[in-house]
Amino acid sequence: MNDAYAQWQARSRAAVWHPCTQMKLHERMPPVPIARAHGAWLYDHRGSRYLDAISSWWVNLFGHANPRVNAALTAQLGDFAHVMLAGFTHAPVIELSERLAALAPAGLGHAFYASDGASAAEIALKMSFHYWQQRGARDKSRYVRLTGGYHGETVGALGVTDVALFRAPYGPLLRDNPVLPSPALRDAVDARSPERAVDDALDALEAYLRTEGATTAALIVEPLIQGAGGMAMYDSHYLHRARELTRRYDVHLIADEIMTGFGRTGTMFACEQAAITPDLLCLSKGITGGYLPLSCVLATDTVFDAFYDDDVARGFLHSHSYTGNALACRAALAVLDIFRDDDVIVANRATASRWRNIAAPLSTHSRVRNLRQRGMIIAFDALSERPGFPAWFAARAAAAELLLRPIGKTVYFMPPYVVTDAEFALLVERTLAILDEC
Repeated sequence: MNDAYAQWQARSRAAVWHPCTQMKLHERMPPVPIARAHGAWLYDHRGSRYLDAISSWWVNLFGHANPRVNAALTAQLGDFAHVMLAGFTHAPVIELSERLAALAPAGLGHAFYASDGASAAEIALKMSFHYWQQRGARDKSRYVRLTGGYHGETVGALGVTDVALFRAPYGPLLRDNPVLPSPALRDAVDARSPERAVDDALDALEAYLRTEGATTAALIVEPLIQGAGGMAMYDSHYLHRARELTRRYDVHLIADEIMTGFGRTGTMFACEQAAITPDLLCLSKGITGGYLPLSCVLATDTVFDAFYDDDVARGFLHSHSYTGNALACRAALAVLDIFRDDDVIVANRATASRWRNIAAPLSTHSRVRNLRQRGMIIAFDALSERPGFPAWFAARAAAAELLLRPIGKTVYFMPPYVVTDAEFALLVERTLAILDEC
């Protein structure tokens, strides 16, 4: 068994170029070959198990091999797997579009599909720019982004991302869009209160829009939590006022809910907590419960109407071969069924409260700073001078049967919603043991 395990590792290192990975590191820490998964657990070819504490990069909501999603996909396979969406349509994509519109903030009634979060961000950026062009506001060609924001790693999405690790190598390819202060506190030496950070960010946004609104197409934000920027959290007041300001200065608001959507923050969509409707809402990750690639941009009637014309050239001419894939849409519908039938949002609020109590011992550990929670996401900053801390921590976690992948020195828990209290307690207990080794 060990020989077979090592062979899988060697073959993966030789043939697979892994994402967000320095491949040379796999000489010392080979990739873990997964053989099967069930619920919140992954099992490798040796039979070792790993608690999926980050939902396999934030996508899994209701566990691996979920019987209800499996059944929905099996049924769809009996009909067809995919058909082009240009000139054709099908029940899964129609039903999903209708149900997303009903669940999302009011007024977002038009769904455009792609495969992943970065693609959704690209689509929203293009829609905003093209909208203003079609309305005759041809000077509106810039986007404003926030410090520490992340929206994907394609060229357009990187242009509105502010994470140097991802941006720096491709700087010459990127437009230098303005970056404004984030409403989130993320620096340990920042002595401001959370309220002051929000107010400062809003003052900067208003000052910018007052002078640059005429040349700005959109403000793009991650509602409530800046994920790849270190799980930096902020109050919903920022979103509420940002919506007022963008309306006042005739600028689109793009809400990137790739990570925060589908219950992660305590509501179905984070925007709900600010009682706002953005012009464009980007969705992906949890939309199919971690089963298949799918993303969606929901647009308002106003945006949609700017493209509605007899002239083909005035249409939104963006395409993707697998747009609205029937299997992916059917998986997403099964996920929405689970939300409805199991009253998941209400259940999650109770779970989040229990998790807060279980995680409380972390707050008193000498290596932990800024323990924080928003809904089903808990994060803290680790005090460690150990070189290569993220890789070291991930390796120690794997040895302790945990899948954890720190962002810099930020350790976060974002497990599937099906994790039991006992499993979450095990996650906290073993994380504390790893911190003791720091």
